[in-house]
Amino acid sequence: MIVGVPREIYPGERRVALVPSTVPPLAKAGLQVVVEAGAGTEAGYPDQEYVSKGAKVAPDRAEVFRAADIVVQVLAHGANDRTGKADLPLLRRDQVLIGFLRPLGSIESVRELAATGVTAFAVELMPRTTRAQSMDALSSMATISGYKAVLLAADRLPRLFPMLTTAAGTITPARALIIGVGVAGLQAIATARRLGAVTSAYDLRPAVKEQVQSLGGRFVELEIEAKDAQDARGYARAQDETFYRKQRELLGKVVAESDVVITAAVVPGKKSPILVPKEMVLRMTPGSVIVDLASERGGNCELTRSGEIVVEHGVTIVGLVNLASSVPYHASQMYSRNLSAFLLHLTKEGKLQLNLDDEIIRETLLTRAGEVANPRVREFFNQEVPK
Repeated sequence: MIVGVPREIYPGERRVALVPSTVPPLAKAGLQVVVEAGAGTEAGYPDQEYVSKGAKVAPDRAEVFRAADIVVQVLAHGANDRTGKADLPLLRRDQVLIGFLRPLGSIESVRELAATGVTAFAVELMPRTTRAQSMDALSSMATISGYKAVLLAADRLPRLFPMLTTAAGTITPARALIIGVGVAGLQAIATARRLGAVTSAYDLRPAVKEQVQSLGGRFVELEIEAKDAQDARGYARAQDETFYRKQRELLGKVVAESDVVITAAVVPGKKSPILVPKEMVLRMTPGSVIVDLASERGGNCELTRSGEIVVEHGVTIVGLVNLASSVPYHASQMYSRNLSAFLLHLTKEGKLQLNLDDEIIRETLLTRAGEVANPRVREFFNQEVPK
């Protein structure tokens, strides 16, 4: 089978779906890789590296789609809401598509994908199990986002992160607060600690307290308890407005005392809850920084503007999206390893093995034979689940 790697066309996207080092293991498994010319250049992987590892380079995008039995992308149609639709005419029935597809974002884009007849797998739907850990691209990209969020904050904060004892006196350390302790939040805690900040973290799931403390952070405990704090996949559940109102009241003092606040509270398929309202920002010290990792879905801060960096009441609010793309070399490397592990799981002796009894394949399968095949997605959009 031929695996096609087209160049990413989302504006500003610098990652590539497969890097040269993953080509030999795929070839050993009977998969030939064809890469669009220049696909890996911005990530630091020139065409010649692919050729030296046994891949073929196609001169244009149409040729990659025409040759490929399996197309792998970072941001495919759905996740690429800007230019992704241009790929729809290039897809064909029973061709396999793997990538970020944002399956809980828009039913229209999912239906458009289904209408091509493509067999599409959404990496966002990868189950959080031990078997699937090596294929969990969502966690890989969240790790990079959490790391980069701290660097963005440190760059814009008019203070140093670490405590320093110098001839000019002692510099007190910065105080960082991370709200939302998922994969991105945990990496943000670790990175802030490495830079020397006094780091605290809050999450509505009490179960993450031990993880925060293991990284040297202080877990902020509020006198409020969430109902059904997390779902079966380990994600935080959305709460009612009464809970969020009480949460904001109790968090206000902690936020006001922080130099840096990084918010990473995301509920899959839902608008991000407002955890830092305007009134809370007003209480922060001028020069403080908020990095909102939930900005793409509305933001955890009321004053966040998606895709922008703004200054409100003396506080810098970073609402940049797609942070993983700003570290394209290693982001591509991690994503490529996730995808190659999935490809090896999905194929045997160079042939597709669509075993729906396998949890990994069943849960990531989004569209097939012109239909939206994923029960979870159909239920989310209140559509009848096929028998």
